[in-house]
Amino acid sequence: MSLFTNDYDYPLPESFIARHPLPHRDASRMMVLRRAEQRIEHRGFQEFASFLREGDLVVLNDTKVVPARVFSDDGKIELLFLEQLGGATWKCMVNPGRKMRPGAKVVVAGNEGEVIDLLPDGERVVSFQTPVDLDKVGRLALPPYMRRQSEEEDKRRYQTVFASNPGAIAAPTAGLHFTPGILRGISHAFITLHVGAGTFRPVQTDRITGHRMHSERFAIPEEAAAKIHAAKRIVAVGTTVTRVLESCMAREGKIRAQENATDIFIHPPHEFRIVRALLTNFHLPKSTLLMLVSAFAGREFVLKAYAEAIREKYRFYSYGDCMLITD
Repeated sequence: MSLFTNDYDYPLPESFIARHPLPHRDASRMMVLRRAEQRIEHRGFQEFASFLREGDLVVLNDTKVVPARVFSDDGKIELLFLEQLGGATWKCMVNPGRKMRPGAKVVVAGNEGEVIDLLPDGERVVSFQTPVDLDKVGRLALPPYMRRQSEEEDKRRYQTVFASNPGAIAAPTAGLHFTPGILRGISHAFITLHVGAGTFRPVQTDRITGHRMHSERFAIPEEAAAKIHAAKRIVAVGTTVTRVLESCMAREGKIRAQENATDIFIHPPHEFRIVRALLTNFHLPKSTLLMLVSAFAGREFVLKAYAEAIREKYRFYSYGDCMLITD
């Protein structure tokens, strides 16, 4: 266990970053980490169901990514629409920030907005004259490491096949591997956590305990809560599902239907109370997501697995391969 940020670093050549998806969702490779035996296996995601047991419940995040990236009509201002605060008022990230101080104006598709507040973390509250239709004026905000603008294929592929509740800035990427056929063959339930831009925020403190985690909204429907109670083992698909379930257990000691928000930061030495297996993608160095995975499987074991993934030429990050951590 380590609380130093630099101990969660690893070298990754840029050529290993998956900037486009594979032709088929379920064609990804799947590295399997056996925690009890400290053993690594190399499989394919199409074998995922074979690792499930009787009584397992696979829990997935059904959030839907919205086209939140918008440019002003003059092309000088970039806005990332984070949260709708009222009919025509939004919390936004803006670039460049120096041009968007309180009172500054911006025009999007002929709709004038004004910065009415500057929040402590640099986000702006922008009030527009009329409601903003992101489906018409926005584009998907791909992660910065892809180093490209969104394209037509991303409208379909940077979205899970089960996405149904709009509100995310980024995709819950572990869910991108699933097809309708694979879902039909497994016992599963859906919860919702709207992934925010904070998921890309790096840890900039020397000790990870100094990092302030972003807050994200979530919902657990009645049906999902009932299935979770009845399950023998919970298999979480992604860090977002893990954060929701572990946050609820930490607060209340149980899972119940609710709408809430969480800013839980899971890092070593977190004691997992409900998640027993985790499907996840490969994460950025020094990221909170890598720290969560390290808490689940052990930092040294995870970094050993990442080094082996590089040797075996796995594809990394959002459109990349996946890792199943089990006992």
